[in-house]
Amino acid sequence: MCKDCGCSITDSVGHSHGHSHSHGDKSHTHEHFHGSSHEHQDAHQHLHDNPQLNDPKTISIITKILDKNDHEAHHNREHFNSHGVLSINLMSSPGSGKTTLLEYLADVVDFEFGVVEGDLETSRDADRLKAKGIPAHQIQTGSACHLDAFMVHKALHHMDLDNLDVCFVENVGNLVCPASYDVGSHLNIVLVSVPEGEDKIAKYPVMFRQADLILFTKVDLLPYFEYDIEKEKADARKIKPNVDILEVSTKDEESLKKVASWIKFKMGMR
Repeated sequence: MCKDCGCSITDSVGHSHGHSHSHGDKSHTHEHFHGSSHEHQDAHQHLHDNPQLNDPKTISIITKILDKNDHEAHHNREHFNSHGVLSINLMSSPGSGKTTLLEYLADVVDFEFGVVEGDLETSRDADRLKAKGIPAHQIQTGSACHLDAFMVHKALHHMDLDNLDVCFVENVGNLVCPASYDVGSHLNIVLVSVPEGEDKIAKYPVMFRQADLILFTKVDLLPYFEYDIEKEKADARKIKPNVDILEVSTKDEESLKKVASWIKFKMGMR
């Protein structure tokens, strides 16, 4: 079960690897990530916070689930590394504009990217991306409110990583559970949109603590909402002082180019 909301984990949690990957002639040298991620260490540390999870057997099971997920996430990162692909986990609440951002980014970037798409039901978002010529594979989680490393691992077998520079993992719309599950990405981008209202960052600090970049989306709507964006930025930097922050609107191509430049810079650092 998910440690935060009790949703069911997929049956792949107990999966073990019995296969190998062939990566062809493409060889790269990249930084490898070892050990458990910060968000999972934080998850282990706070298992006792929920009074319903104080049973030692429950804690033991959740710890094993997170440990198995971390191991699979490390494998996914190695898989991305061997193909020279930067992986970015996109997270936000529903409707913040993750899919729309990717659609518009396709028009301004000078690198190739694909998307592993996560939703409870339908393939609508993946279909939208494919219509733009973006390689995409849909994961339908059913009842799970987040993606985990095992789901992403299966999806990678449907992605032609040899022809990609970046692979986005568009997580299920949720500001809680995705923060606790490493999917094997190198970077996390968290979106928060103006119409959602203020206080999302203060109310969901675990999510924004994982962010390498926070995108304030739909900023063209600021004149129509009572939204103090500078206060929200200050809240974000209280939680994570070194986080990068950008404002973006799909109606402003220059703002999209800034997102593309941030990604390109991170590609160059690897």
